[in-house]
Amino acid sequence: MPTKRTTPDLILMIITFTLLAVGLIMVYSASAVWAEHKFQDSFFFAKRQILFAGVGIVAMFFIMNINYWTWRTWSKTIIIVCFVLLVLVLIPGIGNVRNGSRSWIGVGAFSIQPSEFMKLAMIAFLAKYLSENQKLITSFRKGLIPSLGLVFIAFAMIMLQPDLGTGTVMIGTCVVMIFIAGARIFHFALLGLLGVMGFVGLVVSAPYRLQRITSYLDPWSDPLGSGFQIIQSLYAIGPGGLFGLGLGQSRQKFFYLPEPQTDFIFAILSEELGFIGGTFILLLFSLLLWRGIRIALGAPDLYGSFLAVGIIAMIAIQVMINIGVVTGLMPVTGITLPFLSYGGSSLTLMLMAIGVLLNISRYSRY
Repeated sequence: MPTKRTTPDLILMIITFTLLAVGLIMVYSASAVWAEHKFQDSFFFAKRQILFAGVGIVAMFFIMNINYWTWRTWSKTIIIVCFVLLVLVLIPGIGNVRNGSRSWIGVGAFSIQPSEFMKLAMIAFLAKYLSENQKLITSFRKGLIPSLGLVFIAFAMIMLQPDLGTGTVMIGTCVVMIFIAGARIFHFALLGLLGVMGFVGLVVSAPYRLQRITSYLDPWSDPLGSGFQIIQSLYAIGPGGLFGLGLGQSRQKFFYLPEPQTDFIFAILSEELGFIGGTFILLLFSLLLWRGIRIALGAPDLYGSFLAVGIIAMIAIQVMINIGVVTGLMPVTGITLPFLSYGGSSLTLMLMAIGVLLNISRYSRY
């Protein structure tokens, strides 16, 4: 267990707080009209997001001071708890249904999304497995299959909700970690073929997913149905131009783009702050990725390296999917934009993950 501790990565901390500040501003800007109409309080979503951010920041600083080997020690217990929560969320009366998915467990006036926390639990568990069995990872039967077995069980349980977006992020993150550990490309090609077949099966089995694919290929084929969100998103991004319409001046948030403070907040940001604002956000995420890779390379042991790689891969994949959806490059799926989108579980999880990264940076060789 590493013992020599230094100051955390201040650049990573500054990037995180900058993204968080922009997110709080944009959540209010994007949600004020909708919140005033529905709750007679334009600050309804903004106040809750500030509360989530406060809880997340406290958790981040607390975790930043916990030796990251603690997650190695408790990874089995944590992942078992997350599996139990994934079972509980499927039980009517315990799990709450939103937008067709039973993904939330109510806790007083708030709710948590177990699948979000499963992502981080799986990263901690897989990092432990890979650090202890890296020599076996080149073997399809002894290394690759065992490392992916638990991942696919978790994915199957998440799909029972169903939540394809969160499941995809978790699978993608784990694949990156296993690839970095040294798995053979040929094995990935075989699994990729099976993955494509499985994805096709999931799409065919649920008509709404097939509608999302067809609306991605041609949103104008159903402009008032499955293609509505992406069309309204593009209507927001296009008029933004270089400098945007101005903060708070979005037109699409006036009941055109559904719940713009969540998955499509980047569209509102691009409309109000333009290409410059959108590029600034992408630059911040790129810098965050750079600092995460630097921390992974400088970690004092394999567990720290794999843990850092998993966290930064999770954030990067989620950003790519969200912005890909918003800009029409990918089919619509329910994925939040880290640190910017409204949502308690997602924001808290991301700040907790940054706390783990900051702790690893305290033992970094760089």
